[in-house]
Amino acid sequence: MRSTMVKAGANRTGVRLPVNRSFERELALLEAMSGHPPDAEGIERVRKALGNQNNYLVAKAARIVSDYALAELLPEVLSAFTRFFIDPVKSDPQCWAKNALVKALVKLECRDAAVYLRGLRHTQEEPVWGGQSDTAGALRGTCTHALVACDGLSNPQLLDLLLEPLVDPDKTVRMEAARAIGHVGGVSAALLLKLRVLLRKEEPEVLGACFSALLSMDHSDKPGTIALVGEFLDDDEEAAAEAAFALAEIHEPAALAVLIKRRRKGADTWFASALDQAIVLTRLPEGLDFLLGVVGEDVRQATSALEAISRVHNSPEVLARVAASVARADSERVESAFRQFFPDAAADA
Repeated sequence: MRSTMVKAGANRTGVRLPVNRSFERELALLEAMSGHPPDAEGIERVRKALGNQNNYLVAKAARIVSDYALAELLPEVLSAFTRFFIDPVKSDPQCWAKNALVKALVKLECRDAAVYLRGLRHTQEEPVWGGQSDTAGALRGTCTHALVACDGLSNPQLLDLLLEPLVDPDKTVRMEAARAIGHVGGVSAALLLKLRVLLRKEEPEVLGACFSALLSMDHSDKPGTIALVGEFLDDDEEAAAEAAFALAEIHEPAALAVLIKRRRKGADTWFASALDQAIVLTRLPEGLDFLLGVVGEDVRQATSALEAISRVHNSPEVLARVAASVARADSERVESAFRQFFPDAAADA
């Protein structure tokens, strides 16, 4: 008679294969706990699962710990997190367990810097078609951000530690480093981010994280920072769009003025649409006034402006103003765009 046992190992999805059918049973029990806080018996089941060798089961258990902030399980979460650094490619393919466990540690307000430093410095090269790939980028990113809340680190120490992830090969880690530096705040943090921006040798998404971090910081040179980010509105389209949306996020008249000035210079269809969306996302009355002016006075650009307005505004007062601008345009093309983006208002007009 053939054995029903299955040799332990990892399949192509990164899940540790079970040695028997207890895996399915444990997984079903954990999944049945979703949607409601676990009782005492459930907490013990989660505690037991955290000690399992299977990285998928441990990840499931860690998510339950996070969802319900099960502080009494902090020792088990810490122990499991440490355990999966041992022979990590075999014990935790794709870093599934470590990723879930570190999020649980953050949720449980673990403030031990040494824990996150271990994750920040961890790389995990795993075989892929044609070579190897590092699967620990998300782990490093989470640990990077978690360091900011840790005890016993001065701002200079934090910034020193965050230099390493700021030049990490994984762009998601660099993005988290930029955001973390922004949360540290202060003159040194601002200068570090400005230097990274001025080098102009970064992917657009990372530049966007640097822009947002700089603009959100409390410092005395907000006008200079707005002007610096505004300079990137003339860069390559993707970096320019990141700059536009970062400016929109701060909802300040000075940032809106920079966006409108750039919009008036003209842009291709894609970037004009990005600028219009950024202008409306400032949620400032002057931004809406500008776009309504575009609708009424520039037939070629009206479609982009109408689409942007439709994404944010739907109050009767705004819809009435939009309809008035469309009427002023006196153009079938503009009326067609109005019907497309404001079908209910167009039907009532």
